[in-house]
Amino acid sequence: MKSLFKKVFLTLLFLSLFALILSRPQVSLLYAATGLKLWFDRMVPTLFPFMILSTLTIRQNLTEAFADFLYPIFGKLYRISKNGVYCLMLGFLCGFPMGARTIGEMYGQKKISRREAAFLLAFCNNIGPVYYISFFLPVTGLTSLSDMPFLLFGMYGIPLLYGLLIRYTGLFLPKKETDADTLINFHKKNHESFQDSLDHAMESAIAGITTLGGYMILCNLLNLYPYIFCELFSIEQNTFFMAFSNCLFEITGGLSLMGQTAPFCSLLLLPIGGLSCLAQTKSMIKNTDLSMITYLLHKVVQTLLTAGYYFLLRFFLL
Repeated sequence: MKSLFKKVFLTLLFLSLFALILSRPQVSLLYAATGLKLWFDRMVPTLFPFMILSTLTIRQNLTEAFADFLYPIFGKLYRISKNGVYCLMLGFLCGFPMGARTIGEMYGQKKISRREAAFLLAFCNNIGPVYYISFFLPVTGLTSLSDMPFLLFGMYGIPLLYGLLIRYTGLFLPKKETDADTLINFHKKNHESFQDSLDHAMESAIAGITTLGGYMILCNLLNLYPYIFCELFSIEQNTFFMAFSNCLFEITGGLSLMGQTAPFCSLLLLPIGGLSCLAQTKSMIKNTDLSMITYLLHKVVQTLLTAGYYFLLRFFLL
């Protein structure tokens, strides 16, 4: 019954999307071009180099050396290995979806355990600081220097605190591995030449960045549904409804459309990041047994915590 429902739903979705593309070619072209431009202007220059370097670092077994200086703090605080600290660093510094990609690669290489991978995925896959400071804050008008520490804490402090919460409560985490499994996971090493690692890193990065571009274009095309809804019910295209629905499909284009009209709402949309972000995350961990449903549950909880934080901040301080 479930498979039948899924088949019917996907068939109707694809047929209706084909019909919308054919009946609204100019609008479809605009949405597809928007997704392509966002990918080329923002994703390729910011993520592609990091994808190459991260994969190369993992395959050459250099991750522990990179994490050495932060391990005494974060390793003990979050009870994670040096490889886990490396995932945490990449997830917060390089931004989404590098967190999920690095965790997936580390787990696939057996450098971290399944439980540690699930734990890190729960809070280390966030919007990157470059995107947040250079794009999100100017677009939403939240550029006041006096408010900046509070905004940065909401974006990155809450996930870090959430990580501590689930570390010491085990919320939504898989059961602990046996000692033997943990030792196998932590001590298995891959030995290959630098050239082989570089070739693999190049191929993996090209495939990864191309896949992300495809998701951004496809999710932007899904904006045809709210577009046709507004057209049928004579709703202006530049309304909050249109901007919000665009954010749910592909957040960057939606935020550009929303602008400064609803900054509080924009802040609440960042933890999950929309359908495009979820699809990209799924793509990064598709070769593992990490649960996408559990990842989404963690993101929902973080969104609720973020909403509470910004509500109190807005009510008492801003």
